[in-house]
Amino acid sequence: MSRTAAAPTPQTGSKKRNRFLSRWESPVAGYLFISPWLIGFFLLTLYPMLLSLYYSFTDYTLMKDIKWVGFRNYHRIFTADDKFVQSIKVTFLYVLGSVPLKLIAALLVAIVLNKAVRGISAYRVAIYFPSLVGGSIAVSMLWRNIFGVDGIFNGFLSLLGIEGTGWISNPKTALWTLILLTVWQFGSSMVIFLAGLKQIPKDLYEASGVDGANRFVQFFKITLPMLSPTIYFNLIMGIINAFQMFTSAYVITNGGPMNSTFVYAVYLYERAFSRYQLGYASSLAWIMLAIIVVFAGVIAMTSKYWVFYETESGRGKRK
Repeated sequence: MSRTAAAPTPQTGSKKRNRFLSRWESPVAGYLFISPWLIGFFLLTLYPMLLSLYYSFTDYTLMKDIKWVGFRNYHRIFTADDKFVQSIKVTFLYVLGSVPLKLIAALLVAIVLNKAVRGISAYRVAIYFPSLVGGSIAVSMLWRNIFGVDGIFNGFLSLLGIEGTGWISNPKTALWTLILLTVWQFGSSMVIFLAGLKQIPKDLYEASGVDGANRFVQFFKITLPMLSPTIYFNLIMGIINAFQMFTSAYVITNGGPMNSTFVYAVYLYERAFSRYQLGYASSLAWIMLAIIVVFAGVIAMTSKYWVFYETESGRGKRK
């Protein structure tokens, strides 16, 4: 008489399924999936940062062995480095000029593009496109030709009977040409503003319109407060990117004329790859990191007075 295998009971199947699910719910499975990112972060980000921090306390060049000097690099930067002072001044002017103008341009264009009209998607793509290529070397070369003495901009001014100048070769206007290039790359901020505008309830505008509020009042009483978290994000990102600006200053003017566009990143590059003073350049890099952290921290601490968040109940509160 043959024996027949006993059919699995529902409890047995449930136990097997639970063991299978518990195996994939363990933290090991999660770390396994994100291991490529973790490996890249530790090898390509964290390790170079820690190595740079170590080099900042050394006299490290490619021509001789590493020598520990403690805080001598930092002391020399703050007490005997005139180029450091000049680069800080130029960088601050660039940040103060480019970041507000870029945010204003992005917000105004986003408001214009936040309309339900035919073909608006094509306009959005066309306006966003310069941000995809704006930071490239090719565009920097094009910008140098546009604002050169014999460039397109001066050719346009000559048609109006105005004699142009060398906008890039003039110390008074060279930095503003770089600021204009940065403002022209407002596409990314514009897209984020546009997403924020889509989240503002339309009934707020309708209710205020019934109460007699015009568009000017609606902009300052509804749009800006409701858009303040987006403004906060774009402001932080804009400051971080502005402090690290390098390509356009290096390609278009190379820090000139008369160091009028000698931004901090160009000076750091000069120390690291022209003079091969990698230890000194590492100190400059960590000083710049500290400056960015201070600026971001001040904005974060003051944001509670002007950043407005909408709660789940429909009311709002400040951060």
